[in-house]
Amino acid sequence: MKKLLTAISFIFLFACNNNNQKTTTTATTKSDTLAQKYHLDKIKLPEGFHVSVYAEVPNARSMTVSPSGVLYVGNRSEDKVYAITDMNKDGKADKVYIVASGLSSPNGVAFKNGDLYIATISSILKLTNIESNLAAPPAPVTVYDQYPSDKHHGWKFIAFGPDGKLYVPVGAPCNICKSTNPIYASITRINDDGSGFEIFANGVRNSVGFSWHPDTKALWFTENGRDMMGNDMPSDELNIAATPGLHFGYPYCHQGDAADAEFGAGKNCSDYVAPVEKLGAHVAALGMRFHTGNMFGETYRNQIFIAEHGSWNRTEPVGYKVTLLKADSSGKVSSKSIFAEGWLQADGKVLGRPVDVAEMADGSLLISDDYAGVIYRVWKKL
Repeated sequence: MKKLLTAISFIFLFACNNNNQKTTTTATTKSDTLAQKYHLDKIKLPEGFHVSVYAEVPNARSMTVSPSGVLYVGNRSEDKVYAITDMNKDGKADKVYIVASGLSSPNGVAFKNGDLYIATISSILKLTNIESNLAAPPAPVTVYDQYPSDKHHGWKFIAFGPDGKLYVPVGAPCNICKSTNPIYASITRINDDGSGFEIFANGVRNSVGFSWHPDTKALWFTENGRDMMGNDMPSDELNIAATPGLHFGYPYCHQGDAADAEFGAGKNCSDYVAPVEKLGAHVAALGMRFHTGNMFGETYRNQIFIAEHGSWNRTEPVGYKVTLLKADSSGKVSSKSIFAEGWLQADGKVLGRPVDVAEMADGSLLISDDYAGVIYRVWKKL
């Protein structure tokens, strides 16, 4: 009997170990397959950093992470909003939910007090108590529906500021034009119930990314420069709006020092707020975040990651990378460097287009890519 029990135990242990080996092998095979599919070997990072696939999301655009760690992702050219969970905290998505569909360019997402806010072309919607209903999401409730319906620069990045208000940009409905309606080329803000609408900043051609400095709480934002002024003009901008009511120059002045040929006559660029940094012409600087986590070390504390979507009409393509800017709280930028690149190959082949960046609770960095339809996770061993 003793020999029989020993034999049974051996068979049981062998079966368990074999099953664990199969599970590990399956997970490894899947990771390797995703790495090949999304050309992770082509992405260059600083020494000590690693990149993996966090989730596959079609047309992945702007992102927000809730306090519980759920990632929400919007669409621009499609109609859906996604929620992504990683319950075992292994750095890979366990489940991707569609929490809204049939919407008009639901690019922007923001989270507050258990509710998910979604920006469409002309409205702000809300999914109430979303994290208790990911598998059966509620119907969207309209919070505000008075934004313009223009599709040109109509997609929106949104975020809640330190004041509790929701900040919503309204891009110019053109490449270059002057509108009598002051809502165009602005950044607006509203209360979370849709009341209290006001224009916070003017003269902003199109911003698709902003964040608040961790210490000063001032708003920093990227701005896309106009097209059709040549390969090297004007530059995209990184700006600071520390107070309401500032004007950043559009359509009269670009990059802080270049008057527009059509609308700049009689204007002085010094009358408008200049950028704290010129980011480069046509790089399409979109999402930006201050890094506050511990994973990357003190060198990266309070520094800025900017996703550059990449040029669409420049003779020699530029952008298609994630840039790191080191800046102090006053707005002085001490350095600008490439943090992640490789989505634009030397032969001109495009493998991906970074859209937004977001920080997870563990300090890792997520990068959305609407071209490849994927979200990358960049991490470093502590």
